[in-house]
Amino acid sequence: MLTFNEMGLSPNLLKGIDELGFKKPTTIQQEVIPIFFETDNDIVGLAQTGTGKTAAFGLPIIEQIDLQDKSVQALILAPTRELCIQISKDLQSFSKHINGLQVVPIYGGASIETQIRALKKGTHIIAATPGRMLDLIKRKVANISYIRTVVLDEADEMLNMGFRDELDAILERTPDKKRTLLFSATMPKEVARIAKNYMDSPVEIVVGKQNAGAENVRHIYYQVHARDRYLALKRIADINPYIYGIVFCRTRMETKEVADKLIKDGYNADALHGDLSQAQRDSVMKRFRSKSLQMLVATDVAARGIDVDDISHVINYNLPAELDIYTHRSGRTGRADKSGISIAIVNYREITKIPTIEKIINKRFEKLLVPSGAEICKKQLFKLIDKMENVEVDEAQIAPFMDTVNKKLEWLSKEQIIKHFVSLEFNRFLDYYKNAPDLNEKAESRGGKSGKRDKRDGGARAERGNKRDRGAYTRFYINIGKKDGMNPRNLIGMVNEYTKNRDIDIGEIDLKDSFSFFEVEEKHRDKVLKSLNNKDHKGRTIRIDIAEEKDARRKKGKRKKGTKSQKRRAKK
Repeated sequence: MLTFNEMGLSPNLLKGIDELGFKKPTTIQQEVIPIFFETDNDIVGLAQTGTGKTAAFGLPIIEQIDLQDKSVQALILAPTRELCIQISKDLQSFSKHINGLQVVPIYGGASIETQIRALKKGTHIIAATPGRMLDLIKRKVANISYIRTVVLDEADEMLNMGFRDELDAILERTPDKKRTLLFSATMPKEVARIAKNYMDSPVEIVVGKQNAGAENVRHIYYQVHARDRYLALKRIADINPYIYGIVFCRTRMETKEVADKLIKDGYNADALHGDLSQAQRDSVMKRFRSKSLQMLVATDVAARGIDVDDISHVINYNLPAELDIYTHRSGRTGRADKSGISIAIVNYREITKIPTIEKIINKRFEKLLVPSGAEICKKQLFKLIDKMENVEVDEAQIAPFMDTVNKKLEWLSKEQIIKHFVSLEFNRFLDYYKNAPDLNEKAESRGGKSGKRDKRDGGARAERGNKRDRGAYTRFYINIGKKDGMNPRNLIGMVNEYTKNRDIDIGEIDLKDSFSFFEVEEKHRDKVLKSLNNKDHKGRTIRIDIAEEKDARRKKGKRKKGTKSQKRRAKK
């Protein structure tokens, strides 16, 4: 195993990473850095978030920068502004003792004039989002004609977020003679296409199994009815009193609602979503990094670029529309050789997705029962006792008050004092959970016989037979499918765009080759029908219908056809 000292890094660069506490290279760093120095090969790195990819490409890039050359020598493309900012800060920290090295982050949502001024001053390395980078290239402000290295970080996420055209346009403007490094947690067809079109016989490095989840992450799911999802989240937080985690939601509106509820209920939480200004986002992230916040409620897009090593839990309030994204979510915990827990709260319509995710991450989920009120009270009580037992007592500061305190409490016995103290902090949990329902009993009584409840699809079958349990959803048919380039993310985006409403809750999506089915809350039924019908999608007219009504018309048509055939046969 090579050490950083044996990798050919300069003394000033070694000094910078030593001050950051880097002890030994991670696996991806051990694999990538020697290849970068010893060969001219392009590199494809398949590794999860939190494996040390930024240092794997950042350290050798910094080492090979010609400080006398003021042109842009390296371009790092990433999916979100948070990740661009984080990469830029990391490179600046690594090169703290290298005088004159300039790194500029380029991303949307910030003043383009400020970024233009920074580029005109001269920079060696740019860390950018594809959209803003292409904009500056077209304005002839960013010149990438002489770059030596291009890095595509989180390539699968960039493509999932719809940056395919921007990536193609940027890469086509780069010189033929350059080195390209592509890093991705998964390797879907679009990422493979980028590698084929823009890389020359790349060396492939796989850290862990391809597309697999981090080895030291435990995967758990709780199964509840949809309306009990928030109650389950609170119990998960209460049974883990030292939780420091991210709660993932699908939409911005849901993120706001969940965070507002948690704050109102006394939890140390806040939201991170696309409606926040950069200053607001920075404030939330500063509080989260300093652990002033215990729970950060976020959308997938907003959470990209969060680089925090000590996250104990990732909670999937909803499973992602595209199940591959679960890999990215769970990769936020279990980092830097620490263990972590990834939790999914699923209802009966989502339970069939668990085996699919297990195949993606190559790991099994544990099914746990939602904690009871008694279990939570016990856990919180012992947390309180541990806190009291380990509190530091400043004898000098407290001494002047002890006589008064002793006189005030002299009528209480030692046992009574302990009971009073415990009750002072503990009563709110006792009161809240005194008559709290058993969420598992509710689920079981409505989901079928208890003896069959452990079967993962048993609850789903039972719920399909009981529309009340499924909630008020309408199932739609649409004449667009996989052949039209449709995927769950695109379908959700299309509904949001045409209805001009990003807060519509979309349920189960079933994609076929030439058509699809999807569910939408009943209250948005007419809006979706009116907004999508007859719209144009890539030259094809959209036809949308309520699935049950379409099926009924189809069956009716078959019966009529059959009747005519019978009459003809009868005449013969």
